[in-house]
Amino acid sequence: MTPRLSGKRVMIVDDEPMIALLLGSALEDEGCLLVGPFTGVAAARDAAHNETLDFALLDVNVADGKVYPIAETLEARGIPFMLLSGYGDGDVPAGREHWPTAAKPFSIEPMIGRICAALGVAC
Repeated sequence: MTPRLSGKRVMIVDDEPMIALLLGSALEDEGCLLVGPFTGVAAARDAAHNETLDFALLDVNVADGKVYPIAETLEARGIPFMLLSGYGDGDVPAGREHWPTAAKPFSIEPMIGRICAALGVAC
């Protein structure tokens, strides 16, 4: 069976090594090509501006601040993303309530389903 997200380039920004590893492993199992993981905003900034990306998973709070500038860049480029937060769904700045979020902890299979839906891929 072909992986559901075969060839999709997904950026991960998360400063928790175990979460980044879990996400990366699950995405690779689905056929994704990983960009990152990056541990902070500064490290991910160039990738958000220049990499060919299909999707991004962004931990809201990383070591050097909030990932909102990365989300802004991705949105301007038309690249779908999801914010991950230990503070629950809805940890977004005012005026950005349309940004998709997922609360930590999360289950992998629903997360993959949400990525498939964002990319228009049947899961």
